[in-house]
Amino acid sequence: MANIFPRWSNLLPLKIAVCAGTAAAGVALAFAYYATPKTSVVGYQPSQPIPFSHKIHVDQIGLDCRYCHSFVDVAGHSNVPTGNTCWNCHQHVQRDSPKLAPLHRSMDSTYAGYDGKPIEWVRVHKAPDYVYFNHSAHVNRGISCQSCHGDINKMEVVYQAESLSMGFCLECHRAPEKHLRPLEEVFNFSYDAETYLKNNPHLAQQGVKTTEDLGLKLKEQFKVNPKTSCATCHH
Repeated sequence: MANIFPRWSNLLPLKIAVCAGTAAAGVALAFAYYATPKTSVVGYQPSQPIPFSHKIHVDQIGLDCRYCHSFVDVAGHSNVPTGNTCWNCHQHVQRDSPKLAPLHRSMDSTYAGYDGKPIEWVRVHKAPDYVYFNHSAHVNRGISCQSCHGDINKMEVVYQAESLSMGFCLECHRAPEKHLRPLEEVFNFSYDAETYLKNNPHLAQQGVKTTEDLGLKLKEQFKVNPKTSCATCHH
């Protein structure tokens, strides 16, 4: 009796196994790569038109974040400063620095290369378009810049310090008390919860004796009860 299947079909199970193994390996590699900082752009540090140093302006001079990012506590997004904000100081300070040539081109009508065009800062932190994030909602409930942006006050050049991934956000939403601060300390980069408790002994009378107690107290005070469902951020 003649064979029903052609001889090449004898290798079909092996071919299927090889293809399935290759596909499985590809999926495993894809997930492994997705879990690395490369996909979350951790460490992303683009060059800017003006080499602005947060370490000098914030850590040394002591500028408040809201001087430059004036919308951060009242709007859903955090704005970058306009040329006017920079020019308020630098029309007098470090005026002749060659690093400020783009600012002069934008703001100084007496400058030889003046063109009046705004400074084109390069965006560092960006959530996907399908993610809803409101800066003011977080800042006005005790979440500091450091929670998401790291020690940005010490950065000579701004880079992305955290993944800002879904897992990163969920970790905070599930235990917000670990990140909450008194509102007056939100923009204080030197904030230390233990020091705050020592400087406010009256809190002990309210049962707040540890940093964990403080976080839970603030969570209750601010009525923070963040959701963890998909609809929280994916509107």
